[in-house]
Amino acid sequence: MRALPLLGLAFVLVWCTGYLAGKIVVAQAAAATALVWRFGGAAALFALLAWLGGARWGTWTDARRSASVGVLMLALQFGGVYLGLQLGATAGVAALVIGAMPLLVSLIAVLSGMERLRALQWVGLLLGFVGVLLVVADRVDGATPWPAWLALLTGLVGISAGTLYQKRQAPNVDLRAGLALQNAAATLVLLPFALLLEDFRFAPTSAFFGATAWLILVNSLGGFALLFVLIRRDAATSVAALFFLVPPVTAVLGHLVLGEHLTALKLTGFACAACGVWLATRRLA
Repeated sequence: MRALPLLGLAFVLVWCTGYLAGKIVVAQAAAATALVWRFGGAAALFALLAWLGGARWGTWTDARRSASVGVLMLALQFGGVYLGLQLGATAGVAALVIGAMPLLVSLIAVLSGMERLRALQWVGLLLGFVGVLLVVADRVDGATPWPAWLALLTGLVGISAGTLYQKRQAPNVDLRAGLALQNAAATLVLLPFALLLEDFRFAPTSAFFGATAWLILVNSLGGFALLFVLIRRDAATSVAALFFLVPPVTAVLGHLVLGEHLTALKLTGFACAACGVWLATRRLA
């Protein structure tokens, strides 16, 4: 990747912490309600940073594009994943579906003429997906109901379309202003579901507010800022390939932080995913 490798590594580590914090949040609140808290808080924080820094908000067209990215990458992706979990999908099935994102992004990018991939890059993408499959294999079962699959596929389409849209139609606004608009749009889309279907249900515990604060300050502020910087600087396929590392790194963090079991199969999957990302993102002569 043209961006510093450390930037991509930082993104993966920060992004993975969101899954650990998310497990705590969804145990304390309904899905859409939890996301409204997260995205609403992030929108307010980014708006404050934009105002303090005198950020340029751009034109109405820029605002519309930022809002579109927010609906796709935030509301659809996380709404689909959280709803899928509520409808009976296991964490392994969710990780496997979202783990297909790099393949879908690459396929669309090639078919639309946005990018051209070499054979070794396709090998890397397939190897990366095999790595994801190995990591989540022990958590995938055949009992996932079709509504849960539909919700997860909606999340997959959301993050894939959002990545490509952000790359092709990136609004010409300050990053702080853009993220404020994106989070605000996601909040407005999810708010009716939280109010009408969930009665804005959450437990006002220290665990809920602590995990939500982490999602806002670390995952949204750090993770999405890093993601959009990477999208601006690199090919969509290269950035998407980093998501192959999310399930393996999350498994390792889950072992270190939550005491979750780490098997030899998961470590093998980690190695496959890492090799796949290296092949998919390296610059070939």
